[in-house]
Amino acid sequence: MISTAADRVPLPFSRNKPLQGMAVISAVVWVIGAIAPENRFDWFLENLLVFVGVGLLEYFYRTRPLSDFSYILITCFLVLHTLGAHYTYSKVPLGTWIQEVLALDRNHYDRVIHFGFGLIVIYPVREVLFRFAGASRGLSGFTAFTVIATSSGVYEIMEWAVAVIVSPEAAMAYLGTQGDVFDAQKDSILAMAGGALGLLIRRRDFGPRRDL
Repeated sequence: MISTAADRVPLPFSRNKPLQGMAVISAVVWVIGAIAPENRFDWFLENLLVFVGVGLLEYFYRTRPLSDFSYILITCFLVLHTLGAHYTYSKVPLGTWIQEVLALDRNHYDRVIHFGFGLIVIYPVREVLFRFAGASRGLSGFTAFTVIATSSGVYEIMEWAVAVIVSPEAAMAYLGTQGDVFDAQKDSILAMAGGALGLLIRRRDFGPRRDL
């Protein structure tokens, strides 16, 4: 059984087969992505927040675990991000193929991931507020959206600062602007659009709680 935000307490990790499978998949994909990336230093920069995020997820699982559905979404996002980090976002083959087929002016894989960030991550964020902060359906949704919007903007600032301070020569590969001076603004808007759409999906999970 896959638990959702409506379920009271997820299973312990030792009994949670779906979560164990997700952990294995994430580890295998990450290890493969770490082998001969397009740009090793860019790969390292892209993974800085992954190291922190995964560490926090592991730490809080002991006291504040999320539902299986939230972890499935997080796993999906990490896999997509790992692919982007391996090739650098502007050179992901899937994005290049779509660019050629649709005669686009750039590789839009990074745009897809920013939209996916809002669409995918808003559910786990909302669950934290709903499950542990006691927020209502409406308040958890509104606050989760503001978290997505704020974190997207803050990430763009952090991305610029880290690239310039740590390695100015690797900044363009890391930022992935592909010549678009409004890249950061477009990325933030797409994340908010994804978050807004995410609020409309599986709204029933944030109603009355039920026991597993």
